[in-house]
Amino acid sequence: MKNDKLDSSLGGAQSVDRALALLSLIGQHSAMGITLSGLVAETGLNKATVRRLVLALMRARLVEQSKTSRSYHLGEEAYLLGLLAQDRHGLLSQTIDSLQRLARTTGDTAFLSVRRGRYSVCLHREEGTHPIRTYALMPGGHHPLGVGAGSLAMLAALPDAEVEEVMASNHAELISNYPHLPVETLRTHLVQTRATGVALNPGLIFEDSWGLGVALLGQKGQLIGAVSLAAIESRMKEPRRTELAQKLQAEARLIETRLATAPTQGRDNDKPQKGNDP
Repeated sequence: MKNDKLDSSLGGAQSVDRALALLSLIGQHSAMGITLSGLVAETGLNKATVRRLVLALMRARLVEQSKTSRSYHLGEEAYLLGLLAQDRHGLLSQTIDSLQRLARTTGDTAFLSVRRGRYSVCLHREEGTHPIRTYALMPGGHHPLGVGAGSLAMLAALPDAEVEEVMASNHAELISNYPHLPVETLRTHLVQTRATGVALNPGLIFEDSWGLGVALLGQKGQLIGAVSLAAIESRMKEPRRTELAQKLQAEARLIETRLATAPTQGRDNDKPQKGNDP
């Protein structure tokens, strides 16, 4: 993405690829927004190229710019496309009842996260009723796999070879951005998560922000996502922590059953259709 010659003559599929990469990046930062300089820094593209592509996304209403901060966020059309995709990718619709129940019965904040490459992305945050909350994770927020309770639960659910590949890819980022989570500590928590089936984040990312996470698995054992709970440390002490873990596991199993029995209409059984390009 850093080839200046290509930057000066954008066209065709390359322009589409770059615009979609920018859209994805803006989506990852949509809660707080990301500036033009931030996009330039993260993509390696020159400023003129990024500006031209972002303007195209804004014309399509996929991206909008804050009038005060001048940062970019996902636009109205991106939201509408997400709603249209729910019939085919209805993970949130199958989990929302459980997330709401967890938030209501515990008073803490419940989350749904999914894996995206070597990262974990928050799809939904369901606020609890307790007046003191943790804001460590917001919808669209992303962390390297293993960072945070839901993220750790997903990493632990992967095969060993894939775990090693992910950790090698994230090694430099963990060192630079997560000083309280060295690789050795992450490996220790990984072993504990696999032993108990519940991931624990004892305030390793943000002080006084604790979390519990459980992976969601498909019928063939494939990773689907994770549900998690977050609260301040005083609300995660034993025996309450064990009670929260049990509630979380029960809801995770309920979600898995719901997903396994959900109608597959709109998914075409995930088989390629004749006449369609791959």
